Amino acid sequence: MTIGPIHHRRDRQKGHIEIIGFFIFISHLSPSLQARSCLICCKSRPFRVGFTTNVVTWAKCCNPMGTIIKRKRKDGTASWLAQIAVRRAGKTVWRENRTFELRSTAAAWIEKREKDLAKPGALENLPIGETRRREVTLGDAIDKYVEDSAKAIGRTKAQVLKSIKEFDIANKLCAQIDSADIVTFAKEKLNTGVSPQTVSNYLSHLSAVFTVAGPAWNYPLDERAMRNAMIVAKRLGLTQKSRHRDRRPTLDELEQLMAHFLDRSIRRPSSVPMHRVIAFAIFSTRRQEEITRIKWADLDKEGKRILVRDMKNPGEKIGNDVWCDLPDPALAIIEAMPKHASQIFPYSTDAISAAFTRATQFLGIEDLRFHDLRHEGVSRLFEIGYNVPHAAAVSGHRSWTSLKRYTHLRQTGDKFADWSWIAEVTTRDPRQRKRNPARPGSTARLRTKQSRHRG
Repeated sequence: MTIGPIHHRRDRQKGHIEIIGFFIFISHLSPSLQARSCLICCKSRPFRVGFTTNVVTWAKCCNPMGTIIKRKRKDGTASWLAQIAVRRAGKTVWRENRTFELRSTAAAWIEKREKDLAKPGALENLPIGETRRREVTLGDAIDKYVEDSAKAIGRTKAQVLKSIKEFDIANKLCAQIDSADIVTFAKEKLNTGVSPQTVSNYLSHLSAVFTVAGPAWNYPLDERAMRNAMIVAKRLGLTQKSRHRDRRPTLDELEQLMAHFLDRSIRRPSSVPMHRVIAFAIFSTRRQEEITRIKWADLDKEGKRILVRDMKNPGEKIGNDVWCDLPDPALAIIEAMPKHASQIFPYSTDAISAAFTRATQFLGIEDLRFHDLRHEGVSRLFEIGYNVPHAAAVSGHRSWTSLKRYTHLRQTGDKFADWSWIAEVTTRDPRQRKRNPARPGSTARLRTKQSRHRG
């Protein structure tokens, strides 16, 4: 048996026990002393220990360490501080402490906590304490936000949060992130070629993580730093409010698009019938995602209306199901569609968006987006004499404030009254082949390999 002043931990590099002023009995031979082992993982038994003034637990793997420190109070009495620290791969992964009146109680608490930590998955399921929470990165906080969100996160927001994780700020510890780091991220995002409006959207979605992380999981993300960064980014011109577009397609541009897509549909019957999709987007005023989600089961033909599920809404999108009126041309287009799937337009949003973008580039049509078709449709309703409530019943808007940004009146009367394409898109096409429906939430393009090569 060896008795002497020794340190309570082992020097891994030198393989010896350092000397300091704690008296602890260590023995490899004496059966009278209880063998101590690593209670966290490997159950090894490196040595036996007895206690006098300190408590020790050591193993060569995790290096869990329990210590008891005597502290004197101002009134002369003593208290006993019990501490437990668990290290893995040279890093402290868990630390906790409690103060007791009696040393024996402190020792019993350490013994109990060691056994608790030895249970499978115990470390992974521990609440975030001061030490562990300070080792959480922004990327971890984003993952936690997505994982714990009870309501489904929209496709755009999910893509934005995923994209943020590719920047350096995602690897920084939450406790170290300040407003300067967020402003730097805004600059980096702007340098990728996006607009200040897009950067503003990124910061808006990121701010949701900052708002929730502290109260929900005790993550040290500074919400005030986020607010300050958004103010600075705006002052520096890194972010801007979304500009209200007034772009509307001309009849000549629509003529080019419709002819282009009809020709494609004749050559490749399995392709997305974009000429029908474009016409429906105008006459129904539906958004691109809404077009791909509407189902035959949600069509009220007698009432001339359709149930639009999860309609976009600033407050709540998921579960915001709204009945919308269908103008006669929109209903006629639906009736001309084949019933090959549960969706009326069983195509992915990516396929529609890519086809529209390629066509405008090929035809030389500048600055025209698919969403501009909704602008055209809403403005058309007012031009043919719809009042605000009637137009809102078609578009799904809840207030004049949100509806008026889509109204860009340029004439009175219906410029589509003699449009020759109405007859084409409201007539069944026997050439159109059956297509596999797009899976919910799928972004895969529903095109054949041959059509991909043709572009």
